[in-house]
Amino acid sequence: MHIRFIRTLLFVLVVLCTSAASFAQIGVAITIGPPPLPLYEQPLCPGDGYIWTPGYWAYDYDVNDYYWVPGTWVTAPEVGFLWTPAYWGWGGDGFVFYDGYWGPHVGFYGGINYGFGYFGDGYEGGRWDNGRFFYNRSVNNVDITNIHNVYNTTVINNNENRISYNGGNGGINARPRPEDEGAARERHIPPVATQTQHAQAARANPQQRASGNMGKPGVAATPRPGDFNDRRAVPAKEAGAPYTPDNRGANQVRPQNNAPQPSAAFHPRELPSLARNNPNTGNPKLDKKYQQQQEKQVTKQQQERDKLQQKQDQQHLNMDKQKATEAQRQQVEKSHQQQTQQLQQKHLQQQQQLQQRQQPANREVSKR
Repeated sequence: MHIRFIRTLLFVLVVLCTSAASFAQIGVAITIGPPPLPLYEQPLCPGDGYIWTPGYWAYDYDVNDYYWVPGTWVTAPEVGFLWTPAYWGWGGDGFVFYDGYWGPHVGFYGGINYGFGYFGDGYEGGRWDNGRFFYNRSVNNVDITNIHNVYNTTVINNNENRISYNGGNGGINARPRPEDEGAARERHIPPVATQTQHAQAARANPQQRASGNMGKPGVAATPRPGDFNDRRAVPAKEAGAPYTPDNRGANQVRPQNNAPQPSAAFHPRELPSLARNNPNTGNPKLDKKYQQQQEKQVTKQQQERDKLQQKQDQQHLNMDKQKATEAQRQQVEKSHQQQTQQLQQKHLQQQQQLQQRQQPANREVSKR
């Protein structure tokens, strides 16, 4: 019995050390916000049913640099679904990336003016009606000889800035509206495969990096996902504001106090987007298999995030109905933070376990 207890204790210590190492590696911060949004024209809509998804700056941790993911036209994964764009937000000690998603309504995207109907809140570029998407010609580039489901509503846009992030020094000062919070509680679908591949292609293209293009990417928008070499692909007209790579030193990724702590997020929607790796074993079939395993894991983890978020949102509604005191609200928020951190830790461990299962095969392939 005594020996069994010692073995159990040693096992627990090993697990704790492993968890601490994983958090020390993953806990990172970006201390400088992304460049301003570049100015560019929208490519012609390629056909009926496509919805505009605006371009945005993403971050490559391997080279410590932002890169531009071009805006593009994408078909909605479900009839009636709209796109909520990704955005960067200040998280207290660094900038956090919130990935976009599909849903019945457009949610909060940081108050960022992406243009083409996304002017900081909601969407003015089109609407669904009886199973068909209708385009607002005043903000979309649509050929009415091929697409007849259009309308023309003038949109007054007083938001002319090109700031690309929310909060922090110089960022957009915007908070979710009640309708944004309602949209956050609905069922969501993460970026579809073509969008993920589109972003990966942008990351692999050095010309899209901010340090090289000075905030003016060579490909600012494409007619369809991945069409970087299409003759209809659009370059940026100009950078959103003067930009130099001098700030890259401040953009360097740094460890977070070497402490094995999850992020300070209170709710799942405040967590960074779920990570996806790009398998490269030299075996296309094996890479595809590993990619499918990762996508399956990400989908399941996103569902668990959404489920916990819905549970917490319901508790918020109950507190409002019961007119809870500030002390009661703080207690619930503390509980929400613990739940969110526990879920994040669980997901990080699952990601690490999947990587460990795939690594032996990776090494075996590389030896051949």
